[in-house]
Amino acid sequence: MTQTKTRFRTLEEYAALDPLELPEGNYELVNGVLVEMGAENDQNREIVVFLLLALAQFVPRQLLRVGSEIAVSSKLVTSRYPDLMVLTEEARSAMKRDQRSLITPKMPTPSLVIEVVSPGEPGEDNYDRDYVDKRQEYAARAIPEYWLIDPMRAVVLVLSLIGGTYKAVEFRGDDRLESPTFPMLSLTAHQILTAGEGE
Repeated sequence: MTQTKTRFRTLEEYAALDPLELPEGNYELVNGVLVEMGAENDQNREIVVFLLLALAQFVPRQLLRVGSEIAVSSKLVTSRYPDLMVLTEEARSAMKRDQRSLITPKMPTPSLVIEVVSPGEPGEDNYDRDYVDKRQEYAARAIPEYWLIDPMRAVVLVLSLIGGTYKAVEFRGDDRLESPTFPMLSLTAHQILTAGEGE
């Protein structure tokens, strides 16, 4: 991970920045500094596209977001770029179409956040960021549902927010995914984890 030189004192200062003034690439705001997250691998991108198309059968396209940012509150991190989000109508209405695609702390939360896990072991940055940090940050934002898709461990976790913490249910192989928010989805863990293979 590399850091840029610019330091932002507040989220508002960062949010007011014109998107054209931001560096190219994948960044997250960490302790007021933009930190490059590195490129996603192609398998992760195929999974995101697969899920985007699957959700588009039931969700109005204007509520689906890839590459949008959400403000979070943790020790260091100020914002995250989930792989895929499903907004509520209220969240979409609160976002200003002529500004950056950023869900600020005062805006309603998305109904679903999806993260495809990058390879890593417990104690390593990639693993801890997805399994520990984001889980706490998204719970603090009261996001009702959070999916963790881990191709390396061949598991899809559906986390539902109950009493301020997430309860996780694991899905593997031919297990049919059970989403409290989108019960009409008919996908298995295998279909998600192998998206794009053999096509």
